[in-house]
Amino acid sequence: MDLISKHNIVHRYEKRKLLIAINCVAGLAIFFFGYDQGMMGSVNVSIDYGVNRMKYGHIDPEAKQVVVDNSLLQGGIVSVYYLGTLVGCLLGGWIGEKVGRIKVIGLACIWAVIGASLQTSAMNADWMICARLINGIGTGMLNVIVPVWATETASHTSRGQFVAIEFTLNIFGVVVAYWLGFGCSFVDDGYSPFVWRFPIAFQIIPLIFLFAIVWFFPESPRWLVKVGREEEARYILGRLRGEDEYGLAEAEFQDIRNVAELEKKSGKVNSYFHMFWDVMPKKIGGGSSGQLHIGRRVQLVIWLQILQEWIGIAGVTIYANDIFNQAGYSVFKSRWIAGINDIFYMFSTLIAVFTLDRLGRRVTLYWGCVVMGISMFLAGGFSRLSQNNADDEYLKGAYGAAGAAFTFLFTFGFGATWLTVPWLYPAEIFPLQCRAKGNAWGVVGWSIGNGWTVLLLPTMFKNISEKTFYVFGACNAISIPIVWALYPESSQRTLEEMDLLFASDSWWNWDAEKTFARLKEENPDLVQAARRHQSVVSGELGLGPGMERGGGKGGGRAMSLIPGEKGSPGDGSDENEKV
Repeated sequence: MDLISKHNIVHRYEKRKLLIAINCVAGLAIFFFGYDQGMMGSVNVSIDYGVNRMKYGHIDPEAKQVVVDNSLLQGGIVSVYYLGTLVGCLLGGWIGEKVGRIKVIGLACIWAVIGASLQTSAMNADWMICARLINGIGTGMLNVIVPVWATETASHTSRGQFVAIEFTLNIFGVVVAYWLGFGCSFVDDGYSPFVWRFPIAFQIIPLIFLFAIVWFFPESPRWLVKVGREEEARYILGRLRGEDEYGLAEAEFQDIRNVAELEKKSGKVNSYFHMFWDVMPKKIGGGSSGQLHIGRRVQLVIWLQILQEWIGIAGVTIYANDIFNQAGYSVFKSRWIAGINDIFYMFSTLIAVFTLDRLGRRVTLYWGCVVMGISMFLAGGFSRLSQNNADDEYLKGAYGAAGAAFTFLFTFGFGATWLTVPWLYPAEIFPLQCRAKGNAWGVVGWSIGNGWTVLLLPTMFKNISEKTFYVFGACNAISIPIVWALYPESSQRTLEEMDLLFASDSWWNWDAEKTFARLKEENPDLVQAARRHQSVVSGELGLGPGMERGGGKGGGRAMSLIPGEKGSPGDGSDENEKV
């Protein structure tokens, strides 16, 4: 293939080896994301950082710790990063649709290196806030484009497994950040600027390595089809699926091409505004995507990410040391126990590698909510008992240790379930023409959820103490019926079948599944419509014409995805009668 560089690994590897190589690179990007999140935990407690540079606290001479005097400034420095990720994900999604997945990864690396360099050299709070914002933009670009690239290259039977592996590396990044910060805290008895500058600078290493190697990896075949580079796409898809399965790869290519051609007609309604506003009634400008129901998908991915934060992971991560202190452990011992908890958290993500595609996305979220909800209620209860028995060292320590144990159980449940699915689901369910932008809405939800919790949690823990854990437990309980009622199963379905899954006008999952099953039963070769160049889903009616069982004897024309155009519902054509 002369169109693809001879140095590209697509010429060397195929099938599972090629997929593993791609996911190793994707995993490196996700590792950076985890490290970038985890490093601020140790940076915030650095004496030189908090007292001399950012000036939001003073030193406790006995404990040799930073006592925070200005929590708003400290929280603002942390949370501005999530404003950056929000901007970055929207920017990355828009650029990714135009120039491809690989180039956006390269651009994000450069942007994040600049942000990390500015953070490392920061001399005051204003400097740090600007640097965190820039770093967040680069991270947001990576967050939005890497999951899309990974899912668009993987087969529909193993998407969950590969993304789960990537998020094991994500938590490995958190673990490295924690223990690196812990080790640096002993330099010059914790007073050296090295304590916080080195952990920040360390993130530049994986970014430079990622930038150097990503150019030797294949572009998404689905994006290549979208922009008309079909020969490259066919070759890459053939290598991904294997030359011994050329027929299956060619059938998949035809499906992708057909859907891409028909989705192009809806391109003018794929702006961020139209995607978001699409959920509104038609009389006020909504419903512009017709039967594709893009607005519904946007709302689902935003709120799934917000739920991910409010089921408790932010509170457990931020206040783990306090929980272990209540168990009677010293400050030093609490810190390394929290580090052990992070390692436990990392290994729990391996469970998703083996269960996510077998159990499906919905069941995975269900059992995660059960484990985490129980853990939050019991952690809160034992925390209260520990406080009520402050005068009895034995009971205080026993109840505190029980609360700490359920903290471990919570992180186990989260790592095995909710860590991965809210990132995988947005990368699966959107049409090819707006998949990167669709995934950007998921990152928007994550940014909102994180920023929201970072700002509110200090106030919640200050005013209602351990009852905050009851709020998390309630959020887990509420999440089960929300997922059951609103979120269709995406596992074991091709990316091209997602338009059928969301073809129903109803938001309810059971209606979506009934519609999907009906369309598949009535038209068993529905997704193979490429041979007839007909729509999989019309702009308004759910099926293109001439799609009855037994083939396209009706000989109908392809329908527009844009309501109101010729060939779309409401244009007065007889061919728009519902199948």
